[in-house]
Amino acid sequence: MAPFDLDELLTLVQTIAIIAALFVTLYFSQRQVRAFSVDLESRVLNDIDEKFHHLAETFIASPTMVRTIYQGEGREDPATPVEYYVMSFCAHVFHMRQRRLITDNEWAGWRAWMKNAFRFGSIGTDWRKKQMEIWFDPQFRKFVERELEPEATAPRPAE
Repeated sequence: MAPFDLDELLTLVQTIAIIAALFVTLYFSQRQVRAFSVDLESRVLNDIDEKFHHLAETFIASPTMVRTIYQGEGREDPATPVEYYVMSFCAHVFHMRQRRLITDNEWAGWRAWMKNAFRFGSIGTDWRKKQMEIWFDPQFRKFVERELEPEATAPRPAE
């Protein structure tokens, strides 16, 4: 058996250290790229949300402007833009929950808020009457049909 030369041993240790450093660099660069993509996605979503907010403000200030995107039944009602804005807000909260950006406790509070809006407000009856569902994605529509619409028909507690 040939004895190890000190130079060969140092070269082997150096090679292993370089390979380990490369793996560590690769690991942290992947984490950084993931964090960057989440940050970029968040900025894009915030930008879209801000633009939608300005559009909703326009429709609330001047309900007749709704006809620019919708000429169906109920557009003359001044509450329609507000109802759509509230539903868009609910959809936003729902999607933030799907992305795991809202904790269980926060979600329980927001879900209760949405259920109460459907139960005690006009949104529950107007969701179908004004065909609000056509403006929202299928996952949110299923959530509304499964969890919120039953609240609109639930009996209200006696006051």
